[in-house]
Amino acid sequence: MTIREAAAALGAEICQDQFEDSPLTGAYTSDLLSDVMANARDGGALITIQAHKNTVAVATLVNISVIIVCNSRPLPEDMLEAAKDEGIAVIRTKENQYTVSGKLYGLLR
Repeated sequence: MTIREAAAALGAEICQDQFEDSPLTGAYTSDLLSDVMANARDGGALITIQAHKNTVAVATLVNISVIIVCNSRPLPEDMLEAAKDEGIAVIRTKENQYTVSGKLYGLLR
């Protein structure tokens, strides 16, 4: 399943759309960025409520393909610009991390 297919299946809004629509290899859910650096997998999705530029920096370090921001959190312009520069998709959903994690798990199985 590609990033765009996952966004559509989740009913999520694509907020930063300049990225390679690659297949997702998995996902990791965390709001603690040091935890993401230690445990997220290459080419996966990051499911979080952390909507700031540092989230993009961490995603870049571990080669995350898409950041899924939950709870309809506002997305600062500097975050979206950093994601654009790095080619990382940013999508936003009204649902919480638990719900998104379960749905994405089911879609990627």
